[in-house]
Amino acid sequence: MTNTSAVELPSELRELADNRAFAALTTMLPDGQPQTHVMWFDVDDDSVLINTEVGRQKHKNMTRNKAVTVTVMDPQNPYRFIEVRGQVVGEIRGPEARAHIDACSERYTGAFYPQERIGTERVIMRIAPTRIYTQG
Repeated sequence: MTNTSAVELPSELRELADNRAFAALTTMLPDGQPQTHVMWFDVDDDSVLINTEVGRQKHKNMTRNKAVTVTVMDPQNPYRFIEVRGQVVGEIRGPEARAHIDACSERYTGAFYPQERIGTERVIMRIAPTRIYTQG
């Protein structure tokens, strides 16, 4: 296992996002227990992006405790993975968050995200890396 000292997202993370790899997002519940969700993810130049809904448990967890871990495994080689430990540094809501879930849904499923599956407002959680581990 290697640890990159720079807190810069590796280009391989964009490759994994483009190839529809899933992320395991780990947040902390109010009682201190970890909670992990397997989900879609995205990246921009310097952050991991997680799209969820306001009020879901993972959103509540990330709002209360900004420390999270996102682990992405290569679907072609599960021994290759990237773990990003980081901090939630912001939220993006409104039309931009809705457009983002549609873009993620198109990439992962080939179709827009169904409106009827949205119960509240969509929100993008921006995660800035503080530590990155890679293997494989």
